[in-house]
Amino acid sequence: MSKQLHKNFTDEQVKLLLKSYVDKEIKIDYILQMLRIKRRRFFLLLAKYRKDPDNFSIQYERKTINRKIDPDIEKNIVKEVPINYYNYSGLPPIKRTLS
Repeated sequence: MSKQLHKNFTDEQVKLLLKSYVDKEIKIDYILQMLRIKRRRFFLLLAKYRKDPDNFSIQYERKTINRKIDPDIEKNIVKEVPINYYNYSGLPPIKRTLS
């Protein structure tokens, strides 16, 4: 099973568990065991849930684009390292001449 909470459970499943905890229907130990999280993570989720129960979500929201370099840096790399004819065996680039 994956370590990420958003890959194992839906928002509705987690909402239901948190609502049951708030209504004192289930104990925290059961939720921690069920979700496989620590107390600290549980209380962070609970605070987020209490703040806005209707829009609560556990989905991961990336703040920046991953694996992307600045376009200016990419232009400089292409300018300094031309890759028109590259030999992938580790030898220097091949210069082709017409016979």
